[in-house]
Amino acid sequence: MHYLFLGIAILSEVVATSALKNAEGFTRLLPSLVVAVGYGAAFYFLSLALRAIPIGVAYAIWSGIGIVLISIVAYFAHGQKLDLPALLGMGLIVVGVLVIQLFSRSQAH
Repeated sequence: MHYLFLGIAILSEVVATSALKNAEGFTRLLPSLVVAVGYGAAFYFLSLALRAIPIGVAYAIWSGIGIVLISIVAYFAHGQKLDLPALLGMGLIVVGVLVIQLFSRSQAH
């Protein structure tokens, strides 16, 4: 259940971060509300996940998956192009998250 909370936190953060561009410095109401609600939900669900997942592990997963998801959203929603070094770097991030998930004993309390 705690990894579900972490997943919801990550998705909420991705939605909020994606809305930041459209909020245009918080001058547009609806995107600004999406940012506020998204980050509020993200931190709430992160706090629930941290009841069972160590903060270092949770944050590594959060940031790793978040970077990849934000880049995908930016590609489709804003036309952001990624070059080979960027894609390789993101691949390394994903590999790092997988190493933590599959091999680290730090996940247990």
